[in-house]
Amino acid sequence: MRIHVRRTGGFAGIERVAEVDTSGRPDAREWHALAEQAMGDGRDTPPVGVPDGFQYQLTVDGTTVYCADPRLSEAQRQLITRVLKEGS
Repeated sequence: MRIHVRRTGGFAGIERVAEVDTSGRPDAREWHALAEQAMGDGRDTPPVGVPDGFQYQLTVDGTTVYCADPRLSEAQRQLITRVLKEGS
């Protein structure tokens, strides 16, 4: 499973992109469950965010959903944090 996160917005407007490939990872099941929940909580179109807030595009194996601060689900927040930390 490929999990891709694109973050835009924020005070400085700097885009950040990261991706994690779960293939062969010992914690792949945990990633899959988290990604499934986060994707289920997402929207088909970009939501209206708040001034200087972040907007996110989550793509898992070719399927994309959108979310924005401050209305992230806990699963979305965890997934985004992990991908941006561990991804390349």
